[in-house]
Amino acid sequence: MKDTTAHIVEVCPRDGLQNERRVVATEDKIALIHRLIAAGARRIEATGFVHPGRVPQMADAEAVLAGIGPHPGVALIGLVLNRRGVERAVATGALDEVNYVVPLTDSFGKANQGQTTAESLAALPVVRSMAADAGLRTTVTVAVAYGCPYEGDVPVARLREAVRAIADTGPDEVAVADTIGCAVPADVTSRLRAVREVCALPLRTHFHQTRLTALGNVHAAMLEGVTVHDASAGGIGGCPFAPGAGGNAATEDLAWLLHRGGHTTGVDVDAVTRAGRWICDVLGVPPRSAMAHAGPFPTSHPPRGPG
Repeated sequence: MKDTTAHIVEVCPRDGLQNERRVVATEDKIALIHRLIAAGARRIEATGFVHPGRVPQMADAEAVLAGIGPHPGVALIGLVLNRRGVERAVATGALDEVNYVVPLTDSFGKANQGQTTAESLAALPVVRSMAADAGLRTTVTVAVAYGCPYEGDVPVARLREAVRAIADTGPDEVAVADTIGCAVPADVTSRLRAVREVCALPLRTHFHQTRLTALGNVHAAMLEGVTVHDASAGGIGGCPFAPGAGGNAATEDLAWLLHRGGHTTGVDVDAVTRAGRWICDVLGVPPRSAMAHAGPFPTSHPPRGPG
């Protein structure tokens, strides 16, 4: 029997919040994570270990993790950009995974993390070793894998070259990220096939809804056999160092799409929609998901027709 399971990595507590102007209180971040767990999230990017002066929203990373408490069966992920980030992540004793970012262009890398692509790749073996020694899984996210806000289109050859170098270090997973939301499904098909030419590791996707292509891109990735996808409750998100990047694919929209396509995710669409509405209320912004506005279909109370 064909496996119809798809996996959603919930990134709202980190990628969802990092670009929002209103800094969320630590207790609200913890409450958000608890709501997401109750809605069925089982892999959650809980925070990022980045410089608080550059990303103030993540300044309380250690406090957030300390307040979550144990949840068997739930994997917590911390974003790291360098060795110092890994040291902080390991010191919490609360994480299951780290997510290390390799920028595919030097311009974005210098803006986002003060590193060129080559410098980020050179630091990866040490990061990977530190995480493994602490018993943590490592995902490597290839940022701006489809296009860069500073350099425009990114050649497929550059993606293939970087992924080959990443695969040689032996991480547990590679995430191919459309950081600014410029990819279309045809791009997803061609680039995932290029990645597969040089990498046999499990793959994951990360799409933004900037130009309303995120869900179509996930569908294209599913057709290529990639079943692990990032999403953010409420559809919030973005990158402070990627001008114009819109929110992430909304968890509730993605879960509904996958369920209607015959896949199981373990995510409760209604519950995660409520979680998205709640955090958007905290932020003082409207939710950006279709489920928050239109609701799922079929509805339990269909509207009456004119007759």
